[in-house]
Amino acid sequence: MKLKLRIWRQASTNAQGRMVEYELDGVSEDMSFLEMLDLLNEELTLRNEEPVAFDHDCREGICGMCSLVINGVAHGPQQTTTCQLHMRSFSDGATIDIEPWQAGPFPVIKDLVVDRTALDKIIQAGGYISSNTGSAPDAHATPAPKREADIAFDNATCIGCGACVAACPNSSSMLFTAAKITHLAMLPQGQPERYRRVKSMVAAQDELGFGNCTNIGECAAVCPKGIPLESISQLNRDMMKAMFRGDGK
Repeated sequence: MKLKLRIWRQASTNAQGRMVEYELDGVSEDMSFLEMLDLLNEELTLRNEEPVAFDHDCREGICGMCSLVINGVAHGPQQTTTCQLHMRSFSDGATIDIEPWQAGPFPVIKDLVVDRTALDKIIQAGGYISSNTGSAPDAHATPAPKREADIAFDNATCIGCGACVAACPNSSSMLFTAAKITHLAMLPQGQPERYRRVKSMVAAQDELGFGNCTNIGECAAVCPKGIPLESISQLNRDMMKAMFRGDGK
């Protein structure tokens, strides 16, 4: 395949960025999207040009590091992570626009790499449980109803990639926060901090500059792990209960 790539290049956070065009030939349809970028960077290196900086780690759809807006869609045309997107999803001769996540709380570090520390700060605000020190308990020592356990598992699959923020017109992190809150709210181990957790995590995302949720649904449409909008409803239910509790927790 021969492709025309239009890639966002930005030397640093405070530098002015711009789209730069590259012609790339010899792309196999079996390559992943990141392997295609590796091929481009090999050619740029041979020409003594600065390679394109982009985030990646496991390349197995687990770590959430690969964060690219491809032709205007977070992670590209398939509902999967960028590293699991393959070039057979594109046509020979296609023009592909590649940009970083675009959200105020995600400042660009360089080229396609953004700082997603804000998501870590939301988790630090309340994404934990109380646990006694000592040896680990046996598996399934604390039973949980199957429905709640299934919901918890579905939300635990969130990899924190930030695609939901990048896709939302409001740059809202509500789906990410809802997944972390719902995961723990459905389990017995998450009950001690349940209502304090939802208040502190929502307050943290507001302080960090994420926008409000207006139920547009773009977040769920691009989520590579299929976190449902129902998780946001669960967050809202917990928030309502937390606001009317009289114990201060």
